[in-house]
Amino acid sequence: MSEPTEPEVLIRRDGRALHVTLNRPKALNALTLGMVREIWQALLAAKDDPAVAVVILDGAGDRALCAGGDVLSLYASRTEGSGLARTFWREEYRLNALIHRYPKPFVALQDGIVMGGGIGLSSHAQYRVVTERAMLAMPETGIGLIPDVGGTWILGHAPGGLGLYLGLTGARMTGADAIQTGFSGTFAPAATLPALKQQLIDPAGAPIDEIMDGLADEHPVPMSALMGLKPDIDRIFAPPTVEGILRELNTTTAEWAQKARAELLQKSPLALKATLASIRQARHLPSLEAALNVEFRLCTRLFERGEFPEGVRALLVDKDKSPKWNPREVEDVTAQMVADLLAPFPPSEELGLKGP
Repeated sequence: MSEPTEPEVLIRRDGRALHVTLNRPKALNALTLGMVREIWQALLAAKDDPAVAVVILDGAGDRALCAGGDVLSLYASRTEGSGLARTFWREEYRLNALIHRYPKPFVALQDGIVMGGGIGLSSHAQYRVVTERAMLAMPETGIGLIPDVGGTWILGHAPGGLGLYLGLTGARMTGADAIQTGFSGTFAPAATLPALKQQLIDPAGAPIDEIMDGLADEHPVPMSALMGLKPDIDRIFAPPTVEGILRELNTTTAEWAQKARAELLQKSPLALKATLASIRQARHLPSLEAALNVEFRLCTRLFERGEFPEGVRALLVDKDKSPKWNPREVEDVTAQMVADLLAPFPPSEELGLKGP
């Protein structure tokens, strides 16, 4: 007799809240297609339920809200074409957009690791509560992808050159950094989250916006080390090309800059140039949905070209950390290659999300 399996996501009514808990703690709550579908259905049902006053999103365990999408399942599907990858990204991005426009208060608790798909579930919420234990990042260029799930939209609107720095290098952010760059909204110590959840759940409690405004007043945002680097980052990440950024990084002996340069030299050259183009493009797009439409084209084509599968192989499957990128050097990635990645699909293949 087989052991009963735990559900991957726990969705229940707690008082006046729809409480969604990602429930794969051993996998750092990595997001699967099944989880995306369950959350989507639950949010649709709760939209018109007068008994639901707030949505709470958290993660099981104390290590992560969500460390990203379940890329190993996408890697395993690579021999079957891009069907599963397209389906996963199509439904995941649709969910990201729903959370962004959700008509009821949505409170995402960013405690522990929050990366990739975890950013998509939480950083577009109305209320994004981040703790001192949080570590946020968009490390996709290291596996041959671009920062997706609306990442280009957030990075494109981060102050100065910070978005390009974070998107290209995959550098990690503290909670304070994440607030300054637009990935988070309110700081709260991890020890206060149980009490916060009880306040949100209590049917006789204060209005949700009053609770959240009080939380922001009660806990000042810690100092952000990243903001101290901003003048240098703004200058170094100002050139219009990845080659120019690498040259600028080589002009300083600052430890953070040398680390950033070493990181960039390990990333996919094609993904780096696609990331640079998409973050800069996102600054001028009208909506998150428009950015997600572009990300869908980029991720699908990077999958189909083999760049993403090769990145996952090197980092997570064989773990040799020696990806064979194609092209191998940044200088060999042409403007036409990037333009081909960005080009629209035939209408029937587009993601086609509509903004307001």
